Amino acid sequence: MDSWEATVEAQIRSAQERGEFDNLPGMGKPIPGRNLPYDESWWIKSFLEREALPTDLLLPTPLLLRRRAEQVPDEARDLPTEEAVRAYVAVLNREILAWLRNPSGPRVVVRPVNADEVVRGWRERRQAVAVAATRPDAGTPATVTQQRRSRRWWRLPWRRPAA
Repeated sequence: MDSWEATVEAQIRSAQERGEFDNLPGMGKPIPGRNLPYDESWWIKSFLEREALPTDLLLPTPLLLRRRAEQVPDEARDLPTEEAVRAYVAVLNREILAWLRNPSGPRVVVRPVNADEVVRGWRERRQAVAVAATRPDAGTPATVTQQRRSRRWWRLPWRRPAA
């Protein structure tokens, strides 16, 4: 054991002499989390932060399903057709019903999403956007394009740079 330790110490000393430990990243900075209380899941938190993963992955199934059900209106807003909205809701409802048949994890109330209500909200949002787009003072991309067309470069007054 002593000969092994001596070999390791000799390698460390020779690396120090060659300067391999000079200018390492983090040199002179405090060790992160040194004064914090011990957390058993520190490595999970650091992995999620380092890899930029969402923390939703750690939630138990019922909480994850409930969160997804709450986010349905926001997710449906970007879908192009009513059929796509209904298909999205149907997939989520299948997952919720599968969990309800065989519940695991904490007892949390999770109900299937009403597709008709989601479609109604989707239609109302699309109509509101369409109405806002038809107003000339809305500043939508269509009116911005029209303004650009009306201001051609040859119509602008020429200015000489200040001397």
